[in-house]
Amino acid sequence: MDEVTSLLSLALIALASATLLPGGSEAALAGLWCQGQTPWLLWIAAMLGNTLGSLINVAMGRGARRLRTRRWFPVSRRALARGTLWYRRFGAWSLLLSWAPVVGDPLTVLAGVFRLAWWKSVVLIVIAKGGRYALLLLAADQWLSGWCR
Repeated sequence: MDEVTSLLSLALIALASATLLPGGSEAALAGLWCQGQTPWLLWIAAMLGNTLGSLINVAMGRGARRLRTRRWFPVSRRALARGTLWYRRFGAWSLLLSWAPVVGDPLTVLAGVFRLAWWKSVVLIVIAKGGRYALLLLAADQWLSGWCR
């Protein structure tokens, strides 16, 4: 697989793993790093893909707000009220945890539900995702270098 195809594949895997779909991009990132791909290009591809996936969640949250009164809405009123209290307490800054497993994806949906400005969503998510993938690449360099290179 050539470098461009590898980077596009990583970006798509990272995008899918940032949505509410299950998945993870860490193994793909580590595998491509072990193959000798350029680390800063891996960082850009993973960060952009994961950021775009999170922005899809934000968009879904914006759409979900209109549907919350429907009987079939998948989130109970109680859970939505709990999320509302939590989000009002921590607000936009909670998106700095959008990199975290389990809580990160719902946080991006909540940002959409509460109509956080797009530019603020983008900035905070890029910081969170960029930091996450930088740390993952540093960890790969530290722990995997003797194993796969």
